[in-house]
Amino acid sequence: MRLYRLCVAVLLHALALMWGFAVQAQSPKQANHIAAELVAEGPAQPGGTLWLALHMRPAQGWHGYWSNPGDAGLGMTLEWSLPVSAAAEAPHYPVPETLLVSGLMNHVYKGDHAVLVPVRLGPNVQPGRAIPVSVKAQWLACTDAVCVPERAELKTAITVASLPSASASADTRFDLWRQKLPSPLGASARFATGTRTVRLAVPLPASTALNEPHLFFAQDKVADYAAAQVFSRNGEWLIIEVPRARFSAIAPERIEAVLRLGQDSAMGLAIAAQPGTVPPPGKPLGRAKPEPALLQLLLGALIGGLLLNVMPCVFPILSLKAISLARAGESEADARREGLAYTAGVVLACVALGALLLALRATGSEIGWAFQLQEPWVVIALLLLAAAITANLLGLYELSIPGFARAGNQKSAFATGLLAAFVATPCTGPFMATAMGAALLLPTLPALTLFAALGLGIALPFLALAFVPALRGLLPRPGAWMNTFRRWMALPMGLTALALLWLCARLGGTAFVGMCAVLAAGLVVALRAAGREQRAGRSGIRRFALDAALLMLIAGTALPYVFVPQSSESAGVLDARPISAQALAEARSSGKPVFVWFTADWCLTCKVNERVAIEKPAVRDAFARSGVVVLRGDWTRRDPAITRYLTAQGAAGVPLYVWYPAHKGAPRQLPQILTPGSLVDEAAKEPQD
Repeated sequence: MRLYRLCVAVLLHALALMWGFAVQAQSPKQANHIAAELVAEGPAQPGGTLWLALHMRPAQGWHGYWSNPGDAGLGMTLEWSLPVSAAAEAPHYPVPETLLVSGLMNHVYKGDHAVLVPVRLGPNVQPGRAIPVSVKAQWLACTDAVCVPERAELKTAITVASLPSASASADTRFDLWRQKLPSPLGASARFATGTRTVRLAVPLPASTALNEPHLFFAQDKVADYAAAQVFSRNGEWLIIEVPRARFSAIAPERIEAVLRLGQDSAMGLAIAAQPGTVPPPGKPLGRAKPEPALLQLLLGALIGGLLLNVMPCVFPILSLKAISLARAGESEADARREGLAYTAGVVLACVALGALLLALRATGSEIGWAFQLQEPWVVIALLLLAAAITANLLGLYELSIPGFARAGNQKSAFATGLLAAFVATPCTGPFMATAMGAALLLPTLPALTLFAALGLGIALPFLALAFVPALRGLLPRPGAWMNTFRRWMALPMGLTALALLWLCARLGGTAFVGMCAVLAAGLVVALRAAGREQRAGRSGIRRFALDAALLMLIAGTALPYVFVPQSSESAGVLDARPISAQALAEARSSGKPVFVWFTADWCLTCKVNERVAIEKPAVRDAFARSGVVVLRGDWTRRDPAITRYLTAQGAAGVPLYVWYPAHKGAPRQLPQILTPGSLVDEAAKEPQD
């Protein structure tokens, strides 16, 4: 019966297609149901590669097809007209959708999408000229009832520039289009064909979120597209079982496919599978119930936020706010109101950062958690803020807004909560890493709930002190010692300011960090002058406003001229190469174990791991004995390629450590907190050279 329905469906689809051809042949020229345009990303350099995009915009109710259309439909064909100095490579398609019509599985695009095509230029192309490019494109536009073949001749021009800086005028839409391309898996999958099924083993970390995934086969006549796909977990392997094609099934030598991670997600992985041993099925994925999974993620975000309170830039704020609750005369109601205000400030800041992150990713920006610290102006603002707080803790001036001098002020507590959350979130740490990674794949409301849980975790210690009198009773009574303690708390905050100065040097170079230091010193001098006015019984606001305006004028005019972007490469104990898709593929093809290491200069956890467990002579020697290839990704500055890799691994930020065993074994994510011997032990498991 199923075979009968399938034959009928194929026949009806073929008749609809023939009718579409006939209508098009006999009708006057009409606008295509899928509008198309050819777009060039921006200027290219001689010998370089430029990306072109075929931007496709289906009308309401119409859809186009992936390179392998599935049971019905036709893929797009391209006939390029290029000068001899340029060559077009294979097109890159975004992750498709599934459409089941009358028992036929179609691989389609229902909305706006872009097919990206890299074009290589010859080294002898003259800068300053525009190279004409045209393509004759043919595709099939369909509704659920009718299909119409369409064609267009699209034209654009490639501008050739001599300097790489000319790429600053690139079309920003390419960021959004690249985000929808499948990310490279970075490891080889395996497959085995039986008489009735095709079984694949995909090395995929268990932390990668999957919600009703689907596998799209690039080759035809390998699998039954409309049949149910069975997914299960066996350790770090994702096992996929798909029935073979019913008619003319082939036994492929290699399988290429795209794994869509979720039904409502545009995230996907590009998979290349070789024949090999496939582990037996493990725990079935099935249709996961969202409530327990979300509760687990919420708990991870809560605990992760709680641990952020020990950061040196947050601990002084928390400590002084906590001690201020123990002062004499504090009522129970005032303490609770202050705790709620502080919590509201923290949660609001985390939700706002999360909402901004999700909004920017939705518009095509390839960013992740702590993205704000990749912007030099944000780092400068944090530097000046840390310098101002340090001056306040040293008693150079008094300001009630941060809430250090007085408690019982809800506005002050709210502002302090905003400040604590903003400076507490440069890194993902234990427990929160999986939660923040999942937040980038979940729908908006559950994602924002995770960010709110992170904020609640940050605020939890102070909230507990505000609502539990017994905890406040454990705090020392107020006295003269508080002034001494306050000044000691200037030490970690001052160290934070020095760390931000170092980050300025890593971002913008020597002249840039020198100017930042001058601004921070000028701010401290201005605050000290305002403090003298305060101690004399006068308001220091007018004096400080004039000094601050002068500093802002200097910053706005001088900083852009002295900023020089710095290279992410740095020498270390390990002979690490910069990470790239090509470098990872070459390392994996060598058959040697590979250690992939992602870091950022603003990530405290990263720097501790590097000092304690990674950049050690013992690790270098152990890696040399086992022939381990080390690849390093620096996320200090924005890097879309690194962001895509992190997202594919289910991580929202750094640190991230991935170990690829020798001979193309399944990769494993290592813990975010490394011990001195953990990497030595990993290398010892590998065959010795």
